[in-house]
Amino acid sequence: MKSFFKTRSQNNDPVIPSVRGGLGTFGGVFTPSILTILGVIMYLRFGWVVGNVGLLGTLLIVTLSVSITFLTALSVASIATDQQVRAGGAYYMISRSLGVEAGGAIGIPLFIALALSIALYTVGFAESVVSVFPELDFKTVGMVTTVLVGILAMISAKAAIKAQYFIMFGIGLSLLSLAFGSPIEETNIEMWGTTTGESEGFWVVFAVFFPAVTGIMAGVNMSGDLKNPSKSIPKGTFAAIGVGYFIYMALPIILANRADAETLIADPLIMRKISYWGDAILIGVWGATLSSAVGSILGAPRVLQALARDRVLPQWLSWLGIGSAKDDSPRYGTLFTMVVALIAVYLGNLNIIAPILTMFFLTTYGVLNAAAGIEGILDSPSFRPAFKIHWIFSLLGTLGCIAVMFLINGVATGIAFIFITIIFVWLQSREMKTAWGDVRRGVWMALVRVSLLNLRTEKESKTWRPNPLVLSGAPTKRWHLIDFASNITHNRGILTVATVLTSSHTTIERRKQMQNNIEDFLTKKGSRGFARVIEAEDTFKGAEDFVKAYGLASLEPNTIILGDSESIAYRKKYCDMITKFYKLNRNLVIVRDNKEKGFGNREKIDIWWGGLKGNGGLLMILAYLLKSSRAWYGARVTLKMMVDNEKAGEDARHNITQVIKKLRTGFKLEVIVSNGQSFDEVLQQSSANADLIFMGMATPDSNFESYYTNLQYRLKDLPTTILVKAAEEISFGEVLMQQDVFRKD
Repeated sequence: MKSFFKTRSQNNDPVIPSVRGGLGTFGGVFTPSILTILGVIMYLRFGWVVGNVGLLGTLLIVTLSVSITFLTALSVASIATDQQVRAGGAYYMISRSLGVEAGGAIGIPLFIALALSIALYTVGFAESVVSVFPELDFKTVGMVTTVLVGILAMISAKAAIKAQYFIMFGIGLSLLSLAFGSPIEETNIEMWGTTTGESEGFWVVFAVFFPAVTGIMAGVNMSGDLKNPSKSIPKGTFAAIGVGYFIYMALPIILANRADAETLIADPLIMRKISYWGDAILIGVWGATLSSAVGSILGAPRVLQALARDRVLPQWLSWLGIGSAKDDSPRYGTLFTMVVALIAVYLGNLNIIAPILTMFFLTTYGVLNAAAGIEGILDSPSFRPAFKIHWIFSLLGTLGCIAVMFLINGVATGIAFIFITIIFVWLQSREMKTAWGDVRRGVWMALVRVSLLNLRTEKESKTWRPNPLVLSGAPTKRWHLIDFASNITHNRGILTVATVLTSSHTTIERRKQMQNNIEDFLTKKGSRGFARVIEAEDTFKGAEDFVKAYGLASLEPNTIILGDSESIAYRKKYCDMITKFYKLNRNLVIVRDNKEKGFGNREKIDIWWGGLKGNGGLLMILAYLLKSSRAWYGARVTLKMMVDNEKAGEDARHNITQVIKKLRTGFKLEVIVSNGQSFDEVLQQSSANADLIFMGMATPDSNFESYYTNLQYRLKDLPTTILVKAAEEISFGEVLMQQDVFRKD
């Protein structure tokens, strides 16, 4: 038993090497998280928040903001204590839960946001330094700071963390100085903000403040450098949230008691004036910007490294997955990240893209919540977190993140969603194969179960569609059968392609591999469907048994599509098989292929019709669906009927024209007077130039073999012909009357 669990944990992810650094909870998670939480907004915007919404309004905003962050932390803790978290932090968790496409769609924007955040923080640092030392050049200070921060991160993650301890000391010193400061004026504590007409609304202020508490991913992104991620991530994250909440609840009380609302709004550096030692606030501002920059330049390359190792990035960027030294430090990724940040610093003002960066962070939090919520709802046996929470908390976190995103900036939210969707579609188009499982199959299974249980067993004409089962033999040799089936389903019906093997030496593994090959072949051809490979002593008996057994609940193939059999030796078995399919109430479609012409130009379809009853309704439905497909779009469908005399022809034209008009199929009518000719003679003359012919078949009975032999002889010189026999206990005439069936897909 011990070896089983050991093997399970070690094989969770064969893609990313399991290399561990030595960072603990305090240095690897708590420190980068709390330093990002206690950032620039606290120093430069918190007075503005208190002045606008007052003491009670600020406390409410802090509580609401931290609640969303706390819900996200619960989800992070749940995922982190279930799986072995490796390099990549949030990207790793999402990709192992929701799949590599969803992980990549979040991971790439997350890296961009982290990389550009470095520029935001170093630009902020440069602005504050230049304000004190105006003789310095703004861009030079910003770029030099970016390079120094990058060098520090490349030397060692541990060295960067140690540098953050000094920064933490500076922030702590500034908070102590603030605590022991004194009021600068007499003030009445405003509970709900200033009453002047210049104050901002509650949600506007909330939107400005919220990014201050979104720093919990700084520790999560260090997952690959932690001794014990599943233990350190929850503990360090919750500790950072708790300490941050305490400080953010205490500061408004201090601010409201030391300056009035108008002063708090007007002076961004009001903390410097009300502190015991004002310059300590400058140290705190500088420390906050530098610590945030360090946190971002530690996290971004590790996300990049994980993306490269999972082959999410293009092949020419695979070198970004290389690790250096014993701690697998992503030095190449750090250098790449530093270059991106330097370009951003050189370009200067990042105010335009700053809201979109916040959207990327919030999207990451929202998707993490969604991943934990989905895992909880599915309740899979494999999901066994040590820190278990109810899925409702995770979904609340998701909704909270979405709401905050729109409150902050609706346009930026839309841009972020579009960007993420483009990446997701691009990754899906690459059909990436992964060595780990995710919850997507579980989600589909849950939806399928609910759908099957709610799907009514009785058939309804309004919702009828063909669910074809193609008895294809070797699909590559009889592609015309699958092509026809795919075109009448429009990739909405359930298509199955079945092959019967008579060899008794085929292993189960070999049959599964053949099924996978057929499904891959279908996908490459643009058709979506299932493949089944059956082994039987007799091909016909195997096909009969399969059709009888295949299906689940009310989802059975309702239409059997097979090729014509010209072998006299197998004629009886073939006709007996068709008779049994008919008795199973399966509609029959036999494709008699003209090997020279195939489907011709796919422009002209003839239907030889005898009325809506019997086969007539199904003939029209199949022809309409074929005409509506991409391959046959725009084809001319002619409904042909032979009559004995001109009087009968006039009546037929009048009556059938009204029917065609009512059915809105777009078919043309051609009534042919036989003038003493046989049906076979009229058929040969009238449809010789068609690309495809639809005809009905007689009901299979004891004389069906003789009938079918004669039918083959009559059709041998014609273009490709589709022989149809309706067998389902449903009125296809009523199906034709339902316009929903004929809306173009």
